[in-house]
Amino acid sequence: MSLVLEGRLAGPWVEELRTYCRQVLGTQQRCTMIDLTGVTFVDAEGKTLLAQLWQQGVELQASGCLIRCLVEDITKAGRTACGGPHGSKKLS
Repeated sequence: MSLVLEGRLAGPWVEELRTYCRQVLGTQQRCTMIDLTGVTFVDAEGKTLLAQLWQQGVELQASGCLIRCLVEDITKAGRTACGGPHGSKKLS
């Protein structure tokens, strides 16, 4: 399953995405990719959430210099041992 985001991932939209992903990750469906190609801005809280999702095995797709740089920053350290599609790390 993939999720397409558009606009700004900031403020109340971060909590909206967190809530949605908790619901999806709590079911049999798996959110395997988040498409950020339509995203124009991500605040610090949004970046933290994307990093948590990536650690859980969700792939991040981006275009544009700003968002690609953000995704590279999130992914450069690699996933932790408990990350991945079947990891135990939970969204905070």
